[in-house]
Amino acid sequence: MTEDESKETELGDEADASRGTGAFAAGVVFGAFLGAGIALMFAPERGNKTRRRLRRRLQQLREETADGLERAGSRTRRDLARRKRRLEEGLERAAERARDVI
Repeated sequence: MTEDESKETELGDEADASRGTGAFAAGVVFGAFLGAGIALMFAPERGNKTRRRLRRRLQQLREETADGLERAGSRTRRDLARRKRRLEEGLERAAERARDVI
């Protein structure tokens, strides 16, 4: 192979590589647009509807949380009242025993 043929081959290889890179980039861009279009077509709901649904769900969760906290507080108050009553009864029995001993 001569020097001129060698240079032409190198230039041809560079042109092929350049074309391959351009084709790849075009394919990526085309694929991105195609994917975005398909995603918009098959999106489950519009943004407004999704935000409205999320607001309703958050409100429901707030209410459920408030109810749960109220029930837990009520249970805790009952439990504390029961323990206080038992403690007072135990102290009263201890005081009676102490009086009996004295």
